[in-house]
Amino acid sequence: MFGFKSPYCTSNAIPEFRGSPLPRSFGVYKDHHRLLAWKKLTHSLTHPHTHTHRGILMSAFMSWASWCSAAETLFLLTLYLQFLFFYRNKLLLSSCTITYLPLSHFLFPKESKAAASHSAPGWKLFGKIPLRDNPLKNSTTIQQEYESGPSPHPQPMRRKNLEFEPLSTTALILEDRPPNLPAKSEEESQRHRQEYSEMVAGAKRREMKEAQKKKRQMKERYRQEENIANSMVIWNTEILPNWESMRNTRRVRDLWWQGVPPSIRGKVWSLAIGNELNITPELYTIFLSRAKEKWKSFSETSSVNENEVSLADRESSLDLIKLDISRTFPSLYIFQKGGPYHDLLHSVLGAYTCYRPDVGYVQGMSFIAAVLILNLEEADAFIAFANLLNKPCQMAFFRVDHDLMLKYFAAFEVFFEENLPKLFQHFQNNSLTPDFYLIDWIFTLYSKSLPLDVACRVWDVFCRDGEEALFRTGLGILRLYQDVLLQMDFIHSAQFLSRLPENTPAHALFSCIANTQMISNNRRWNQVFSALMKDGLKETDKSSSSSNNSPALRS
Repeated sequence: MFGFKSPYCTSNAIPEFRGSPLPRSFGVYKDHHRLLAWKKLTHSLTHPHTHTHRGILMSAFMSWASWCSAAETLFLLTLYLQFLFFYRNKLLLSSCTITYLPLSHFLFPKESKAAASHSAPGWKLFGKIPLRDNPLKNSTTIQQEYESGPSPHPQPMRRKNLEFEPLSTTALILEDRPPNLPAKSEEESQRHRQEYSEMVAGAKRREMKEAQKKKRQMKERYRQEENIANSMVIWNTEILPNWESMRNTRRVRDLWWQGVPPSIRGKVWSLAIGNELNITPELYTIFLSRAKEKWKSFSETSSVNENEVSLADRESSLDLIKLDISRTFPSLYIFQKGGPYHDLLHSVLGAYTCYRPDVGYVQGMSFIAAVLILNLEEADAFIAFANLLNKPCQMAFFRVDHDLMLKYFAAFEVFFEENLPKLFQHFQNNSLTPDFYLIDWIFTLYSKSLPLDVACRVWDVFCRDGEEALFRTGLGILRLYQDVLLQMDFIHSAQFLSRLPENTPAHALFSCIANTQMISNNRRWNQVFSALMKDGLKETDKSSSSSNNSPALRS
């Protein structure tokens, strides 16, 4: 249809079209009226604003149709369609926006507007609805209208035509329903407004609480940073240069309890632990080389001969270190394979295993070595690690000396009953003995059970007070969670104490530790433990004497 060339066209009278639409059978000199009608029509078709002058086009069309036959009128319709196609392409290329009406709109101008409005496009959530003339309102405008309050002369409730999706919950609450749903009543609208006000007030209260909590946390952090900066100056200028003379003074002990500044924590730990074994960095290098040779031989043989393993030689436990390192502080991802401290931790543990083959590697050592590595250099960490495990309490646990471990548990129960009698009786009724939870705490010095920053503060007190601080910390943990443990049975209590909450607060824990008195019948920890050791020796002597006087030995 488009680009059609009529058989009547012979010339290019109108350059915009392909061929002139002038009929050959109607010459200009034969019919003056048809010529005038044709000129009027061609002028209206080529007029730049023909689409906005419907009367001009209709007048020209009717003038031409009155002088033409049916076939010629059909030709005119074809010409009109070609005109629409031509101007549509031309206007689209020039980025103009023109709304073309159908030919029936020109031929039947009295068609009602209601019929056209029903054909308006637009998909809505609740069906097709006609577009409204008033502008769209966003959620901010709706909320402002709501906050301004109702008008002094309220209008009766009318349904609005929502032709946009609500932009927020505010619009969902405050706007009326779509027209194809029942309208809100006055009571329902008032209830929705009240619910919205309550939601806004609740959100504001929550925001205020969170802001106040963050403000308190920031204030507490600034206070801690200021205290750490001030105490670090005191430690560097007054305490460390005069360590031997000031370490036991009341002022230093108070600063110690508050926590050693992290930047000098490793140095303070090294001085407090000491070096009774006289280990040097060169000695560490020697035992590290021996450990590497063992690892090489293990990789070549791929297994350890069971005949080579003995109680006196536990160097074969080197092969167990690889398995345990991956479980050391897994949340930090620095001691796992490929991490920056994996090889360093592996070297320290391997060197110690070769240095003390009578002890070897025991599960839990990796946590102690890891904490030292985080605060000391490699050789210094090994020296502190070897001297720390040489302490009587650690040696008893890592060498699994059952008799000595029972003495420590008995001494712990003495102070447990003295400080927390109700919880002590609850544990007695459930047969929950200290070995169910104390072994893991002592083996790792609480570095596995408590958050790392809290565990480092426990280490600070341990370096100050010795083994007594370890059992006092255990009583502090029981005091902190006493109300929770009293509601638990044996299984749940053992599980809870083996996996303490990850968000254990430092200030609450150390407050409980400070409230724990390590005095029983006017005897301190060392006196109670020494008395238990003497009682154990007496029982050993009695049992040995009775065995010597037995008839079997006499015979």
